[in-house]
Amino acid sequence: MDLTIAILVTVVGASTPILIAALGELVVERSGVLNLGVEGMMLLGAIAGFVVQFHTGNHYLALICGAGAGMAASLIFGFLTLSLSANQTATGLALTIFGTGFSALAGASYSARPVSLMSPIFPELAAHPVLRVLFGYSFPAYFAIFMVFAIWFFLKKTRAGLILRAVGENDLSAHSIGYSVVKVRYFAVMFGGAMAGIAGACFPLTLTPQWAEGMTAGRGWIAVALVVFASWRPFRLLGGAYLFGLVMTMELYAKAGGGPLSAIPSELWAALPYIATIVVLVLISLRRDASTNAPACLGKPFMPSN
Repeated sequence: MDLTIAILVTVVGASTPILIAALGELVVERSGVLNLGVEGMMLLGAIAGFVVQFHTGNHYLALICGAGAGMAASLIFGFLTLSLSANQTATGLALTIFGTGFSALAGASYSARPVSLMSPIFPELAAHPVLRVLFGYSFPAYFAIFMVFAIWFFLKKTRAGLILRAVGENDLSAHSIGYSVVKVRYFAVMFGGAMAGIAGACFPLTLTPQWAEGMTAGRGWIAVALVVFASWRPFRLLGGAYLFGLVMTMELYAKAGGGPLSAIPSELWAALPYIATIVVLVLISLRRDASTNAPACLGKPFMPSN
């Protein structure tokens, strides 16, 4: 029982940054925009959050600044792709390269310097051997779950969500009845950037209490893949994120538990989440209805006739 609870707590903690980033990307893609710069925005959020926490000691201010860094980077992406009609795929990849390089440069003087981790919201219940499976987490874990419900409600039950989905499905029709396609997509891109920034800030604030170059380790790409894996649906995204979190934490408990699994090389365990991502994407591509739930205008530039 103790081992099971420990695994569950670890899985939720490891999954939280991926889930937050993927939720932001889901909203972006439902508006018809493909932003492959999630990894770069996460790294920018990570360095911003770390620096603010290191100098102020305020975890929540660090999360806000991480969100701001991700949003600022997303505005660069939005200006290039929405205002200048640059290729979304190439611009997203460039944003990832920029975020990787800039975060490494900005964090060079902070390498291996420690910061404190965020404390659980319910410290007394977090110490309970059983109840900690529900109450043993810091703010981002609960924020991620709340956002699953909030985004589902927004997309399905609100007029603004209907407009965003309409823009993603048929931008010309939305434009013809008076909606500003570019404005809607700008807001979606900014939201996705803020979520990616928060996700990145979670790494030094909740997982690894120090700065390390490239500390997101490709989690942004897993977040992008999860959106496809979940067929652009928030609740499927929640299950997919926890599934990948389980894969990522298997190495720790396989080594601790002994047995035949402990004989598997650590390098293979480390590669397993990315192998799983590739396998999932290949299986999805083989489905006949693989693109059924994808927004019809995803990745296509908006070209109004007038």
